[in-house]
Amino acid sequence: MGATKTVHSLPVVSVIIPARNEEVCLGDCLQSIVAQAGVEFEVIVVDDHSIDRTREIAQSFPKVKVIDAGPLPNGWTGKNNAVTTGARQAHGEWLLFTDADTIHLPGSLARALAEARENQVDLLSYSPEQVAVTFWEMAVLPIVFAELARQYPLAKVSDPNSPDAAANGQYILVEREAYGAVGGHAAFAEDILEDVALARAVKSSGRKIRFRYAADAVRTRMYRNYQQLRDGWTKNLALLFPNPGWLALRTLAFWAVPWAVASTRAAGILSDLGWDTIVVLTFLLLAIRINRANFPLKMTLLAAVFGMPMFAYLLLRSRIAHNQGNISWKGRTYSDKNSAAAGGRRPTADDAKLATGH
Repeated sequence: MGATKTVHSLPVVSVIIPARNEEVCLGDCLQSIVAQAGVEFEVIVVDDHSIDRTREIAQSFPKVKVIDAGPLPNGWTGKNNAVTTGARQAHGEWLLFTDADTIHLPGSLARALAEARENQVDLLSYSPEQVAVTFWEMAVLPIVFAELARQYPLAKVSDPNSPDAAANGQYILVEREAYGAVGGHAAFAEDILEDVALARAVKSSGRKIRFRYAADAVRTRMYRNYQQLRDGWTKNLALLFPNPGWLALRTLAFWAVPWAVASTRAAGILSDLGWDTIVVLTFLLLAIRINRANFPLKMTLLAAVFGMPMFAYLLLRSRIAHNQGNISWKGRTYSDKNSAAAGGRRPTADDAKLATGH
């Protein structure tokens, strides 16, 4: 009898992780992914010119394929180049783009695939549970995500009859055919806000998307110190909100009113006890406004007291940086001449070939 051949089934999902100097978190991320069960998948880590132990950590996982991002094409962002490189090497029917700072709960990959199929969507994106440790993480993140929930209502984003579209680049599961049809990340290679651009492209093509908060599937710690938090939100906020200057002024005014009343009451300038009620009610409204962001009560209160002026500062800093065309992130400097907020450009057939390698 001849030797029995081992049949390897093709992966249903290709997990693509762009990684640039991610030695702090990549190991935990990969450990959570390679332990997934219930679906055939492959894992591709795209080393984006790391100078730390990122590549060594990725290669320590036998089931993980590690590739180089290659030279950064002129005008491309590093992440768009990395994920496009990963997509070319992928074999799955579905592509999961996820970040190196994510932790995936057991069974979440199979459940996400089932959710996408059950809801008949071409793109499923999760907003992860946000882990906050330092003071500024705890104070700022609830404000940011509360405003994002207001700007991009999840129900409207997931409604095929609404033009609203958004996604979180930390977790995007997209059907391969749909990804190629819109040109993939190559169609908006210069976009800093590539996740929103991809969601808009998929939805405007007549396909369905689904976006939800998913603490049951994935969590992340986005920034580990003040500088990362400042630079990360400087890169993104002016693109996420259409009028960042106005939003900053409104946030400051909303925050300043109860403090001004409380200060004058403490100084004895206002004696009417009714002002105390106004102060309490205003702070309560602030907390209610922030509470929609799915953070613990302690962080919600901290954000109401300290986070709002910081959020306003970051909005203005982001607006200035984008107006000057000087956005720095992970050792690179970008402009936003072709930002998703401006609509980007239409994908071409060549884009689709570049996106999928077909």
